[in-house]
Amino acid sequence: MMRKGSSSALRVAAPSASRFTRVPLRSFSSTQPTSSDLDTAAFGEQHIAKGIGRLTKHVFEEGKGTFITTDKGVKLLDLTSGIGVVNLGHCHPKVSAAAAAQCNKITHAQVNIGFSAAQIALLKELIPILPHKSLDSVFLWNSGAEAVEAAVKLARNATKKPNIIVMQGSYHGRTNATASMTRSKTIYGEGHGPLMGGVFATAFPYYSQFGSATKDTPKEDLVNEALLQLKLTLQQQTSPADTAAIILEPVLGEGGYVPAPPEFLQGLRKICDENNILLIVDEVQSGMGRTGQMFFIEESGVRPDILIFAKGIANGFPLSGIASSKELMDLQKPGSMGGTYAGNAVACAAAKAVIEVFREEKILDNVAARSKQLFSFLQDLKSSGTKAGNLIEDIRGKGLMVGLQFAHPELQRGSSNTASKEAKVQPQIAPKVVQECVNRDMLLLSTSVFDVLRFIPPLTISEEELDQACKIFKESLEAVAKDL
Repeated sequence: MMRKGSSSALRVAAPSASRFTRVPLRSFSSTQPTSSDLDTAAFGEQHIAKGIGRLTKHVFEEGKGTFITTDKGVKLLDLTSGIGVVNLGHCHPKVSAAAAAQCNKITHAQVNIGFSAAQIALLKELIPILPHKSLDSVFLWNSGAEAVEAAVKLARNATKKPNIIVMQGSYHGRTNATASMTRSKTIYGEGHGPLMGGVFATAFPYYSQFGSATKDTPKEDLVNEALLQLKLTLQQQTSPADTAAIILEPVLGEGGYVPAPPEFLQGLRKICDENNILLIVDEVQSGMGRTGQMFFIEESGVRPDILIFAKGIANGFPLSGIASSKELMDLQKPGSMGGTYAGNAVACAAAKAVIEVFREEKILDNVAARSKQLFSFLQDLKSSGTKAGNLIEDIRGKGLMVGLQFAHPELQRGSSNTASKEAKVQPQIAPKVVQECVNRDMLLLSTSVFDVLRFIPPLTISEEELDQACKIFKESLEAVAKDL
């Protein structure tokens, strides 16, 4: 997720005779490297698909709360939460205990064969916390991308219309269908076409996506421009009669950690209602308490027709799903949905425990306190007048989903002496800061084609742990600033 692919053309070497020389079975097997022949990371690098981008070469062996320990005994402070997955920290004792107990009952209660007791127990906890009472029917799957595809299937079936509108900067997955819907980076679909058709992109109210805008552009202007672009999309690219749904992340994830203003979400709802279009809200990353509410869409009061959730729902166990009204869900014929591992019993037991922990341990109260602590630190650093502080262009987000955008001093937006051609080739600051953090045993991620860092610590992080993280970040940024 962190690295861009090469733009060079694919080159296929001509086969050599020696490459295809038959080797006796005994000789072949005796020459293969084993885990004892190679360092563990080197073995993984040799045998795991190269298409996986990777932040470090650490081999993670154990996780506890906010920390990960490697096979070399290195203890890492984790501000990634497995990209927003272990919201309750690594191996939360209650979640782990619930999963272990389920393993001794039934691990694979196949949903196309019968009802799963673990799944039904989860739904009794989940449905009451969904952001609107109309979301009373749920389909569970395994990954976020699968859930997005389930939402698209439901929307097309319910409306009998083919097209989908997505937001510029969006991230919805890497499968063939979801890569076609992703607009944060081209790497996810590059070289894999043809991708799914019927997908059209429109503007998101994010200043970096408008050439004439800056971080100081009034929010109202960005919202109005984005809604205007959507109306033009419906007039010029895909008519309402052909458009099944508009899908968006209410907080752009991979696209730069940008919360959508309530006015924009309300405007989307109005346009959808006027044109018989479904509104799909993708809360794969922003859901399950990450923004300080169970789901970010709650803040705007907007009703989604379909809600997508995954990541933090089961704290590391593969589980995702969509929620909609029974009226919409019942339009699908039995057999049109399902999956071998859909709504796995162990993952469901873990997810039920996750919801209980949110209640019992008052997780959202900690999110509010730690969010205030993090924003205060970052704002103080930005206004410090130091070289490091001057590199910070924008700080944004909600709860513990926080983005920080950089700009080189000579590239500040609005500067009259910016050399535009030179500006475009300046290396990003965020990846350098990330590497400095890794050097100091802290995991942090950059994101988007813009120069953005994302802070995604576990929602259980303590005041002391966050203070330690802030100190490491400050040291890392100062080290990068010194060389600019």
